[in-house]
Amino acid sequence: MDRPEAGRCERLEPGLRRVLAPNPSPMTLWGTNSYLVGEGEVALIDPGPDLPAHREALLAALAPGERISTILVTHAHRDHSPLAAPLAATTGAEVLAFGPAQAGRSPLMAELAAGGLEGGEGVDTAFRPDRCLAHGERVQGPGWVLEAIHTPGHLGSHLCFAWGDRCFSGDHAMGWATSLVSPPDGDMGAYVASLAQLSARSWRVLYPGHGAPVTDPGSRLAWLAAHRRERESSILAELARGPATVRDLTPRIYRETPPELLPAAARNLLAHLLDLWNRRQVAADPGPSTNAIFTLSEPREES
Repeated sequence: MDRPEAGRCERLEPGLRRVLAPNPSPMTLWGTNSYLVGEGEVALIDPGPDLPAHREALLAALAPGERISTILVTHAHRDHSPLAAPLAATTGAEVLAFGPAQAGRSPLMAELAAGGLEGGEGVDTAFRPDRCLAHGERVQGPGWVLEAIHTPGHLGSHLCFAWGDRCFSGDHAMGWATSLVSPPDGDMGAYVASLAQLSARSWRVLYPGHGAPVTDPGSRLAWLAAHRRERESSILAELARGPATVRDLTPRIYRETPPELLPAAARNLLAHLLDLWNRRQVAADPGPSTNAIFTLSEPREES
């Protein structure tokens, strides 16, 4: 993959420009991709972090007479949403998203959060859209139409956006890495279901929140789903050897993961275990939590 230059406007195809934010990290690769869709009155997908240099680069990417009329946010993480409000104040654009960060949580994740399960890594708790988008709702401007696809998993409020046969996939599906799913903000069961939802459509290309465009969407989505199934099988195989905690299992499951990424790996592992608990394949003592002792279980009887 050729690394793009932060701040430089790149035309990816007719009607689509990308500006890379200067926020590289192990979790964001080169930085956040901000996309400008259309010409004249354009849509901005994922304004990114509130960095003055990125704000100026986005405004400089506009041709004379152009303006940002709509700001679309895939999800409220601090590398995707904080610049929305300042840019809206400058341009008068309407900010659209599924909702604030905690919108779209499943009943299970809401219950676990109420019980004290902590998450919140990188969450932009201050984010509030001007208007909430429902699944299937369309937003349009001169020469462009974008369809909101609710894809909970990485975050309960995560949206992808369809632009014809192209999909702006946010952090749900990327080519360079798998997604972080950190409960209670993330939900592994929802994530896998959302992968299936995206896989049911025919895409020409995925434009992710980080990294290069994915030019083989069907294969990549299938690989991501298979990877989660394989990870689940590894967890069940380890638990067949005896009870274990998230701390016990993380180095055994993620043997080749760099040390700096093990905390994120532990959150993904917890997400898998909570999904397995919800599907009655494992038990958790004293209950589902970060510090629980997990064991294989027989299917629980319906009450």
